[in-house]
Amino acid sequence: MPTVTSIINLKGGVGKTTITLALAHFLTLEHHKRVLVIDLDPQTNATVCLIPEREWQRRDEAGLTLYQLFADAVKGTHRFDADAAIVRDVSNIAGGIKGLDLLPSSLRLIKVQDRVTQITDFETYERGPIFALRDALAEFLPYYDHILLDCPPSLGVVTLNGLAISDSYLVPVVPDILSVLGIPPILDRVEHFAQRTRRNIRALGIIISKMRAQTILHNEMERRLREDFVERRFPPVFRTVVPESTRIAEAANVLAPVNTLQQKYGNGGPMDELSALTQEFLWHVSR
Repeated sequence: MPTVTSIINLKGGVGKTTITLALAHFLTLEHHKRVLVIDLDPQTNATVCLIPEREWQRRDEAGLTLYQLFADAVKGTHRFDADAAIVRDVSNIAGGIKGLDLLPSSLRLIKVQDRVTQITDFETYERGPIFALRDALAEFLPYYDHILLDCPPSLGVVTLNGLAISDSYLVPVVPDILSVLGIPPILDRVEHFAQRTRRNIRALGIIISKMRAQTILHNEMERRLREDFVERRFPPVFRTVVPESTRIAEAANVLAPVNTLQQKYGNGGPMDELSALTQEFLWHVSR
């Protein structure tokens, strides 16, 4: 069975998509794993970093994104076809990486989220489409070694669908006050969901992202995060820190012609840190 990991934070702009995509690329190319990225975020950032925007628009119009899954739940229809919706061999590296697949998101998820929320019981989770994603993907998940879910900055129905198939989760944070304040609510909500649904969802750890080592605030917040783990208030903090990097932003361009990980993330970029992060991720999931 695959390792299924949700990447979660209640705050946007903390590097969730960056970390999801980096793990996907390095797991596939350096560690020869079969990986499925599920983009649950209506902003569709992971989607348009892995396939061209024109292809995404065509698929969205044809009902081949996650919008259709949740629209079915609201309308009582059955149009969503997971096999057709999964895009195989995505990324701009060498024209597509064999074994790296994507289940794309949609901007229209924003519209359907409110309606899905209205029919969901957030106390017992016995009413509403909490398990729609699990049911739709049941026959496809065993094909993969790793499933990575890029979650929206909320713990609503869409994110809970990701947690319903997850055995672990990661919390990326920028080392500032607002990002760190969002950690306890995530831990509490996931624990509540896991208990009510009788699932074991393990907090793999916190990943410090967009680190500016020259700033006093970032260094101080990193120290506090690591102290909070020692005092058992937080999950473990990954040793590897992802620096703030313009190269990471440039790597998001799916139309850029590149042939290797070195060309995508290297040449003065954060390739060493992202490679080390992936190795550390594998160590955590194997424990």
